[in-house]
Amino acid sequence: MPDMLVKLYDLPDCTEADRKLEDTGIVVRRAIAPEKHVVMEWVRSTFSAAWASECDAAFSNHPVSCFIAVENGKLIGFSCYDATCRNFFGPMGVSAEARGKGVGRSLLLRCLRAMEAQGYAYAIIGGVGPAEFYEKTVGATLIEGSKPGIYKGILYSSGA
Repeated sequence: MPDMLVKLYDLPDCTEADRKLEDTGIVVRRAIAPEKHVVMEWVRSTFSAAWASECDAAFSNHPVSCFIAVENGKLIGFSCYDATCRNFFGPMGVSAEARGKGVGRSLLLRCLRAMEAQGYAYAIIGGVGPAEFYEKTVGATLIEGSKPGIYKGILYSSGA
């Protein structure tokens, strides 16, 4: 999976989309330290141990560089930045039952806006899965020759 590049100075507005999500009872916000164990376990059981490791690194940043989506007190999505490398967005995941509601878009834009606020002009989306989603949502472009990129030779456990 190649990497993609995003212009942070040219992001779409997310205010209206976030308001619509909140009207349906879904809140997207920055995670806080006391939630780390809950978020880590959910990411590990819903996605993978590798993503949980990246999420763990995001909780070590100040401010925490993990955003979560919560519906009725239940975690339904997460996104991180500055986890594997500085200036990298990811990983991001939304529960199967919450997909198609705009949660992923909101999580993506919250992270990218936070990166912009920290002084980044561009963001790298590492090891992209759904390239079309990133292209459509934030105008991301593929970075030629970036596969496998920083993930070359990564170690996985048998449960990852």
